[in-house]
Amino acid sequence: MYAYIKGPIIYKNPTYVVIEAGSIGYQINISLQTYAKIEKLEEVRLLTYLHVREDAHLLFGFYDDEERSYFQHLISVSGIGTNTARIILSSMTCDDIRLAIVGENIAAFKHVKGVGPKTAKQIILDLKDKIVKDGGTSASTLISQTTESGIMQEEAFSALLALGFARPKVQIVLSKIIKEEGSLAIEDLIKKAIKQLAS
Repeated sequence: MYAYIKGPIIYKNPTYVVIEAGSIGYQINISLQTYAKIEKLEEVRLLTYLHVREDAHLLFGFYDDEERSYFQHLISVSGIGTNTARIILSSMTCDDIRLAIVGENIAAFKHVKGVGPKTAKQIILDLKDKIVKDGGTSASTLISQTTESGIMQEEAFSALLALGFARPKVQIVLSKIIKEEGSLAIEDLIKKAIKQLAS
């Protein structure tokens, strides 16, 4: 029904915003991903998804189409409602979710409230083909990205995990650095990764 809503932000907190459009204030549920991007804005255009229940019509807003697409994918999974989908998108970035699904990494979802191993497995089972089709990386490519750079990348990976960084983010950052920088000394690789992970 609503593709997007644009207007001044009347009120915002990490779970919802009120946007005035056409003299109407729309209360729109958001994730922390979207909140982080609009926190300092006074006016915004949010892409929307209207969820109709017997007892309520709930409006969800997203800063970009990627997040809205992941939301719609997630709620298509059996056992995942709109609130759980929003919690997932508040706990993980879209890159984190994509990497976890394509890499079949059930453990990546363990810190998400309300998502146990069974639900995580269902998410992966239902969405893997869709994510790859939408432009995600295949599992074989992920494996080759991890192994092509050899022992140095593996050592950097282990060191960053030992420092407490999340596995999916470490995988993304290391792959990005190696793609952009090529071969680096392990110390330089770890330093660059820590800088990006901590930012």
